[in-house]
Amino acid sequence: MNEEMIVKVNGRYQITLPIATWKKLGIKTGDRLLIDIQDGVIVLIPQPEDYVEYMKGLHKEVWMGVDTAVYLATERE
Repeated sequence: MNEEMIVKVNGRYQITLPIATWKKLGIKTGDRLLIDIQDGVIVLIPQPEDYVEYMKGLHKEVWMGVDTAVYLATERE
């Protein structure tokens, strides 16, 4: 989303997500969001149902060209 949207924090420190936001992300009532703070910026991420599936392939570029069997053998020594 490249368009700027503004939300107001209410008296209970709650915000309402704009329609365009929850429709684009497929967020439904009752869904949970993870909150991450990165350099003073709040990032909301839909909580995955299956963390293993969500994390699968994460940072795979780190292991490109590395023989994992050799790496593990070296670490175990």
